Amino acid sequence: MASVSTAPTSARVVILAAGKGTRMKSRLAKVLHPLSGRPFIEHCLSQAQRATDAPPVVVVHPDAVDVQRSLSGRCDIAFQTEQLGTGHAVRMAAAAAAGASDVIVMYGDMPLIRAETLRQMLQTRRASGAAVALATLITPNARGFGRITRDKNDAVRAIVEEVDCTPEQLAIQEVNVGLYCFDGAWLWDALARIRPNPHKHEYFLTDLAEIAISDGRSVAAVVTHDQDEFIGINTRVDLADAEAALRRRINREHMLNGVTLVDPATTYIEVGIEIGMDTTILPNTHLKGATRIGAGCVIGPDSLLQDAVIGDECHIEKSVVLESTLDAHVHMGPFSRLRPGCRVHESVHIGNFAEAKNSEIGAGTHIGHFSYMGDTDCGAGVNYGAGAITCNYDGVDKHRTRIGAGAFVGSDTLLVAPVEMGERARTGAGSVVTKNVPADALAVGLPARVIRRKQ
Repeated sequence: MASVSTAPTSARVVILAAGKGTRMKSRLAKVLHPLSGRPFIEHCLSQAQRATDAPPVVVVHPDAVDVQRSLSGRCDIAFQTEQLGTGHAVRMAAAAAAGASDVIVMYGDMPLIRAETLRQMLQTRRASGAAVALATLITPNARGFGRITRDKNDAVRAIVEEVDCTPEQLAIQEVNVGLYCFDGAWLWDALARIRPNPHKHEYFLTDLAEIAISDGRSVAAVVTHDQDEFIGINTRVDLADAEAALRRRINREHMLNGVTLVDPATTYIEVGIEIGMDTTILPNTHLKGATRIGAGCVIGPDSLLQDAVIGDECHIEKSVVLESTLDAHVHMGPFSRLRPGCRVHESVHIGNFAEAKNSEIGAGTHIGHFSYMGDTDCGAGVNYGAGAITCNYDGVDKHRTRIGAGAFVGSDTLLVAPVEMGERARTGAGSVVTKNVPADALAVGLPARVIRRKQ
């Protein structure tokens, strides 16, 4: 067992993630499939970390090396070698979680459960003194969940798995969604008393409700109403449902924080994105990774920003920004692209069908349409004409171009790197620049030559 912390704690979250996930029909482990840009086990992990001070315990199959690698250093890992049911899986976490006064158990394929719900489960169990607190959902769509049976006093009596339900029990609309908080001092002995299910020959965690009652302990129910929170992912259809539900949740939070989404249904914002107040996101826009957007921007339509940092009052129209930083008041597009490594200073205009890569672009520079700027240090106030290109690759190595402040690069100029244009230097349209152009000089031709210098 890999361990992050062995010190006793007041509460631990155990995440069950040892299932094979065969219904995903994928070579990728089920819990590593992306949801809002992250493997969905990471959503479970982050919410568990927010709910308690102690690192979670994740139960995985020992062959799931990729899963273990993705979790390394952020949780305790326990192994379930044989797939003998949920009760058996929790027993595998005993060595890591035995010192906890409370043990919260959640499934690794339910990534939309919130930390607030986990904390509510903990508070309910402690306040009631119950051996078990479990989350239930009132729904006409049971989706295979076990049914909650209650006695005449409305106390929980048992959880009946769907495979064991009578016709009358199948009609029950209160279902067990698979989220529990247990009295840690009671749990481990109770787990040893679960008997294999006669139909599936597995040890079901749900049997603990009846064991608690037979021990004279109570079972507390936390009735929930958000069906989206308990979407379980077993197939790619479920994954798409979870993606849509999480997108609704994320988009709603941004709108409540002062961001306008013109059409939330066609706005795709991954978890963790930061957007400033009074920014408008237009349809078919995708915001990914560690993107941060300032206030008062207009982004979209049809734009993609990934790991981008955008200053205030920028306008990015039908364009792509990848791993680049834009200062305030930048206008870009339509149909332009910033590849990784660009730093665009304030009040730059990037025209349509323009591309830049690994370049610094000075404040107030104007980049014309149908142009390319690669591996370039471009000063402030430069006019970079339509169709201008930096030829940064010689077939073996990349080379840099330097353009001084106030320079004028004529339309269809080719700057063959390594090359420099001094401050206020100019090129004529169609020039092929293979040698440095001094400050205040004009170069024209193919290859370009200096024909005039400002006196």
